[in-house]
Amino acid sequence: MTHKYYIKTFGCQMNEYDSEKIGGVLNIKSQLTETSAPEDADLIILNTCSIREKAEVKVFSDLGRFRELKEKNPRLRIAVGGCVASQEGENIIKRAPYVDLVFGPQSLHRVSELLNKRESSGKPQIDISFPEIEKFDHLPITNKNCVSASVSIMEGCSKYCSFCVVPFTRGEEVSRPLEGILSEIVRLTFNGVSEITLLGQNVNAYRGLMGNGDIADFSLLLEYVAEINEIKRIRFTTSHPNEMTDSLINCFRSIDKLAKTIHLPIQSGSDRVLSAMKRNYTTLEYKSIIRKIRKVCPEISLTSDFIIGFPNETDNEFRSTIKLMKDLEFDYSFSFLYSPRPGTPASYIDDNITNEIKQQRLEELQNLNVSQGKNYTKMMKGTDQRVLFDHYSKKNKDILLGKTDNNRIVEVNANSNLLNKFVNVRIAQTDKKNLQIEPLI
Repeated sequence: MTHKYYIKTFGCQMNEYDSEKIGGVLNIKSQLTETSAPEDADLIILNTCSIREKAEVKVFSDLGRFRELKEKNPRLRIAVGGCVASQEGENIIKRAPYVDLVFGPQSLHRVSELLNKRESSGKPQIDISFPEIEKFDHLPITNKNCVSASVSIMEGCSKYCSFCVVPFTRGEEVSRPLEGILSEIVRLTFNGVSEITLLGQNVNAYRGLMGNGDIADFSLLLEYVAEINEIKRIRFTTSHPNEMTDSLINCFRSIDKLAKTIHLPIQSGSDRVLSAMKRNYTTLEYKSIIRKIRKVCPEISLTSDFIIGFPNETDNEFRSTIKLMKDLEFDYSFSFLYSPRPGTPASYIDDNITNEIKQQRLEELQNLNVSQGKNYTKMMKGTDQRVLFDHYSKKNKDILLGKTDNNRIVEVNANSNLLNKFVNVRIAQTDKKNLQIEPLI
């Protein structure tokens, strides 16, 4: 009988959320407790992500190391979950026959059931089905006392960008009913949660069923969440430009609890590349969205995603991306080299750009963005910021740390009266990695 589980999580906040829920299922249904040491575990789970390059290679590399643990402990069970599991399916068992469970993102609530079937049958178990919203009806609410928490409001993606595998590994967009989301958030507040992050592959594409039969869009969901008194700050990620409605944009003016920051992936500054990516918007349309957002919320922090080296990206097209970054003055953003994902339309495009050129372009873009992020930090000096102080510094227990709306770290001399509280502060110094504030009275 197993007693401890170990989970290694790859990828995005959605996977972090899923891993927490997997742990809850195992704790309640299988009476397992978590361990941070894989060598102490009776069940090892890899919760995988297939977005980045060589995702499968990394998974099988980890499996090879865990195989040695299983040889020493035959009772050890090994499971692969997440998007690589959904993508590879039975191939995981063929390549690594010592794996006991394979389950997809939509069937993680069945992990204890699969574990029981593995024990009774003596055979590996695979479930990479897409039961849509079913999993949310079976996932436990975390019992951890914490001040910040995430809630997944929808699953999957229906955009089918030419470079992305998500629609094939997580399915098409399916939204949770409104009442179920609000109920989960309210229950989280019982454990002290006052900051909530709403998650989705395309979170602003949310269209959830209401109790009266109507459909709530994302802006209406935000309004309902803001009405929960215990919730003091609301975040969301990740958004798609095509779903940035005027009603959602206006939320940045009408909802004070909404963090003054937005992550809105553009991917490229070239219209031809955007068309080849099947993003279904132009740079002009993207800029128009940003103008609208900044009009209702001038202080908003804008971050984005950029893919560099999409097949046959010309130097002029890359220059268009550089110009876009300069024009819109992004805060710290994410940028990656394009990597072909198996089975996606873009993976079949012949590419004539060398890796050396792609790497040079990525370095130039990242250097520009770092300078933009630093400039944004400097401009915060003298401004008033809303900070949630939620943990002590690991290096100095006399320092309490918190985050601004735009995720800058603020430090203050430890004061137990501020822990897990929101405080409005004025930024006094920005010359260090952590922001310094004026003395609190």
